[in-house]
Amino acid sequence: MILRPESPSDRAAIQALTAAAFDGHPHSDGSEPRIIGALRDAGALTLSLVAEVDGQVVGHAAFSPVEWPGEGDWFGLGPVSVAPDRQNQGIGRRLIEAGLDELRRGGARGCVVMGEPAYYGRFGFVQDPHLTYPGPPPEYFMALAFGGIKGSGDVRYHPAFG
Repeated sequence: MILRPESPSDRAAIQALTAAAFDGHPHSDGSEPRIIGALRDAGALTLSLVAEVDGQVVGHAAFSPVEWPGEGDWFGLGPVSVAPDRQNQGIGRRLIEAGLDELRRGGARGCVVMGEPAYYGRFGFVQDPHLTYPGPPPEYFMALAFGGIKGSGDVRYHPAFG
């Protein structure tokens, strides 16, 4: 498996992969492919990594900037997609770990994610009272600080998330 930044020729594969990965998922409204495209079009897709096996894109992870009243340089993880026939093989884990490492090397202060605590907790994401996201149950909004957290308040994702 090769992990690499997306290239322009990957865009259709990423859209199809994301649609398939989220099809029928109980916490999805089907907007994930549109979100990725809107982030890309707005220049807000900071990091877009693909997993490739035998020339085919089988996984994708998106990272985009978030805003909040605290210290800047924070990012949001998601969507993360893995081909349905390739799930539970560690592809998503490798994409997330590679993306988080890249953010750290780039000087990011941290990353947030909206997702399943048992899964994202494996990467060090935890609920933090400094960073909040109104709406969903608070345990599903988690942060991974790459240093201390300075400030507190509501996190805002890019408008592409709707």
